Amino acid sequence: MSRTGAGLALLLLGGYRSLVDAATAELASRGHPDFRPVHEFALRAIAAGADSASELGRRTSVSKQAAAKTIAVLLERAYVVSAPDPGDGRRKRLELTSRGVDVMAQGEAILDDARKKWEAQIGPTELANLEANLRALVGDAAVSDNG
Repeated sequence: MSRTGAGLALLLLGGYRSLVDAATAELASRGHPDFRPVHEFALRAIAAGADSASELGRRTSVSKQAAAKTIAVLLERAYVVSAPDPGDGRRKRLELTSRGVDVMAQGEAILDDARKKWEAQIGPTELANLEANLRALVGDAAVSDNG
């Protein structure tokens, strides 16, 4: 295998895709056939306080318009609701529904199982080293739940 920046990027992308594709397929089999990684990122941001399209866009690094489209899908599929803001009656805010909380919990459990499979393949020490090295390279802020 060549040791190039592009090769490293492809390996990292391949690792991400293998985890996410397996989780997406399993979620589909559990009754969430149209759930995508972007929805997970949005739900996490909403759970952490992103309660408008503007705030969701900021936290997920997309335009307000893209965030609004994602919100429309999440509303349509009953993962979130738009509720009146108790502090400002003119404003609506986003909240997770029990379905949204459930799909996040299921996704986390599926990814935990996938991590265990990787651990069985390369060993606990090697996986811990991989995670520590990735954290050292990208930092904890790159993977925070609150943007």
